[in-house]
Amino acid sequence: MEWQPDEQGLQQVLHLLKDSQSPNTTTQRAVQEKLEQLNQFPDFNNYLIFVLTRLKTEDEPTRSLSGLILKNNVKVHYQNFPPAVAHFIKQECLNNIGDPSPLIRATIGILITTISTKGELQTWPELLPQLCNMLSSEDYNICEGSFGALQKICEDSSELLDSDALNRPLNIMIPKFLQFFKHCSPKIRSHAVACVNQFIIGRAQALMDNIDTFIESLFVLAADEESEVRKNVCRALVMLLEVRVDRLIPHMRSIVEYMLQRTQDPDENVALEACEFWLTLAEQPICKDVLSGHLAQLVPVLVNGMKYSEIDIILLKGDVEEDEAVPDNEQDIKPRFHKSRTVTLRHEGDEGEEGEESDEDDDDDDDSLSDWNLRKCSAAALDVLANVFRDELLPHLLPVLKELLFHPDWVVKESGILVLGAIAEGCMQDMVLYLPELIPHLIQCLSDKKALVRSIACWTLSRYAHWVVSQPPDSYLKPLMTELLKRILDSNKRVQEAACSAFATLEEEACTELVPYLSFILDTLVFAFSKYQHKNLLILYDAIGTLADSVGHHLNQPEYIQKLMPPLIQKWNELKDEDKDLFPLLECLSSVATALQSGFLPYCEPVYQRCVTLVQKNLAQAMMYNQHPDQYEAPDKDFMIVALDLLSGLAEGLGAHVEQLVTRSNIMTLLFQCMQDTMPEVRQSSFALLGDLTKACFLHVKPCIAELMPVLGLNLNPEFISVCNNATWAIGEIAMQMGMEMQPFVALVLNNLVEIINRPNTPKTLLENTAITIGRLGYVCPQEVAPMLPQFIRPWCTSLRNIRDNEEKDSAFRGICVMIGVNPGGVVQDFIFFCDAVASWVTPKDDLRDMFYKILHGFKDQVGEDNWQQFSEQFPPLLKERLSACYGV
Repeated sequence: MEWQPDEQGLQQVLHLLKDSQSPNTTTQRAVQEKLEQLNQFPDFNNYLIFVLTRLKTEDEPTRSLSGLILKNNVKVHYQNFPPAVAHFIKQECLNNIGDPSPLIRATIGILITTISTKGELQTWPELLPQLCNMLSSEDYNICEGSFGALQKICEDSSELLDSDALNRPLNIMIPKFLQFFKHCSPKIRSHAVACVNQFIIGRAQALMDNIDTFIESLFVLAADEESEVRKNVCRALVMLLEVRVDRLIPHMRSIVEYMLQRTQDPDENVALEACEFWLTLAEQPICKDVLSGHLAQLVPVLVNGMKYSEIDIILLKGDVEEDEAVPDNEQDIKPRFHKSRTVTLRHEGDEGEEGEESDEDDDDDDDSLSDWNLRKCSAAALDVLANVFRDELLPHLLPVLKELLFHPDWVVKESGILVLGAIAEGCMQDMVLYLPELIPHLIQCLSDKKALVRSIACWTLSRYAHWVVSQPPDSYLKPLMTELLKRILDSNKRVQEAACSAFATLEEEACTELVPYLSFILDTLVFAFSKYQHKNLLILYDAIGTLADSVGHHLNQPEYIQKLMPPLIQKWNELKDEDKDLFPLLECLSSVATALQSGFLPYCEPVYQRCVTLVQKNLAQAMMYNQHPDQYEAPDKDFMIVALDLLSGLAEGLGAHVEQLVTRSNIMTLLFQCMQDTMPEVRQSSFALLGDLTKACFLHVKPCIAELMPVLGLNLNPEFISVCNNATWAIGEIAMQMGMEMQPFVALVLNNLVEIINRPNTPKTLLENTAITIGRLGYVCPQEVAPMLPQFIRPWCTSLRNIRDNEEKDSAFRGICVMIGVNPGGVVQDFIFFCDAVASWVTPKDDLRDMFYKILHGFKDQVGEDNWQQFSEQFPPLLKERLSACYGV
């Protein structure tokens, strides 16, 4: 007997479906409760499918909603459906896939793919054959409904379809889909291409066997009148470029010409898919050969795509000039992620601050359109092509650029400024000729009457900050800074945001060049505190933190401290312990504390206490959660990480002064727990703090060494690079403080360190820190470490030759010298590497120079003049010269 609904039950379900379309939240809540109750009845789901497939008298939105509620039930409870119910639902789906209504067909398709992702592809063997057979139906609705369902299944289960588990149905499906590329209905053609597209990136064998037919069929559809089909053709070609470029090369010329047309398609969705082609092509080695003849056509097309569309301007409220008093919509504020602290060393030749992060978000500042659009894609494509073609690109751009930058229509002028920013990195060398004229023009655009022009000018100028800083300050730096500071106080929020970000970039480039203007800069940034809405406040913290990083101890002047600290501390007191705005504020304070050093003392007590409390709360919450996961929420460990990093900043900035704060807290106990946390980022920050406390107030660390060292040893695991790096660094700092007392602990760590320094592909930072720590252990316990010399001396020397002269390098090299004294035979095989490392010192301290001198001359005397001559013949000329000049060998 086929299942039939009970009339009263059916009315109840329909009533519920009508209620659930009400905008009233109380009604909505009642509906949710009722749904929960009805889900207790096994055949409730039969009623839902019945309304969807059989109740043709009901309106379509109600029928579709019934199907969507059923889909949610399938997602959550499908394994509990009685077999009869599951069977009824599956049968109804297949029998009604050709419903006359497109909405109902689409809903049934969604329901089918949801059931099939519940492991049902294996246990519903008739599904794929039936859907594929129905493709041949004379009835358009049946064909379209089946294709819609198949497209969704291909999207959700592409890997499973290409596996042995199902007996490789693609061998039948793909040739079948390819036949439909020629179907008379555009909707069907579009489904067919979309289905096959799901299998390109995974290189499904069935598709690879038919790849030439597929590519030929795509070419046939190239000029299809339906935009959805053109979009899928473009998408296919972009993916093929990634996985089967070999098959496209013979046709490349016509593909490039086709994509040029499509990038100008009247339908923006098609143009966006086509524009992705240039981004993908730029990553291919063939890019230069393929495109060099087409730059003259391509460049104007990309530039044209960089204009705001009318819809962009409406969405961006481009006509609203003043909105600074309008509070932010909380949904617009992106979550902030804190990047845990990693300890790195300074290298020869990097003048900037350590650990420079290049900002990857080189798009301009349309955040509220954070979804990808033609403008962003065109700008990104021009940016990568500028990096591929460098100065070959400029001749095609310059004629266009002149016209754009001075255009009376602000939308065109704005796009010209974006173009100038996009090519900054790739075409910098040849742009230098034009910058003396362009930079003043851009600085003028900072006071344009259109907010969107002002904001893009901020971004583009930041892309040329490096050049600005390299010129005499009065020429460009001073005027640029003066105007940017005005923009930080703009009455438009988008401009405030762009100016703050641009100023942070300028600070990184200018560093101490900003010192003469500090008073003026601080007045502006502090005034912005009282003016900014929520979202921009977070960016302002960043600009202040970057300023502190850039000017360092120059900030430690009573007048500057007086300006800066009160508003920061006021914000600090306003924020609750659960507020994520603490992240950027803590990061900012960490930079400020490091820069102010003793100047931060008056403010350190409450800041320190709160960080300790944050760590303590977080650990306690984690413990409760681990014991009763059903009753407590897992803590957000980012709070703990940021707090540990700020404590590191305090220890680094205050040095020995931090001792009194540590005395009055249980930080060492908490730190011991954090070092054993399951989350790598927590351990990473803990080890950084341990190292900083070791340097600042070792007397509090020393009593815990016997417990801490085994934990440090366990974390010398290069799978977690940053954790391993910071643990290694902390061990080195502890060794320097412990001296000979380090002896019992060397065995816990030495083998791991030697293994890491010999591993292939170990990142540079980790190699350097490992080498320094091995050197320091050898300095304090030479008898324990020297026997291992032959196992690490070569990688040790090569990893430290590029480090700048500094304290850490000094102690490490002393260690090597002492160890060579204990085990001179250990370096004989690799002595040339030692010579090279010694020569990398610019100005070693006198006593260290003497140590080098003794070893070099000792070795020379040992082998005799003739052998030394032969040996030193292998030296590169520069090394020979340096050793002879500095050490007379």
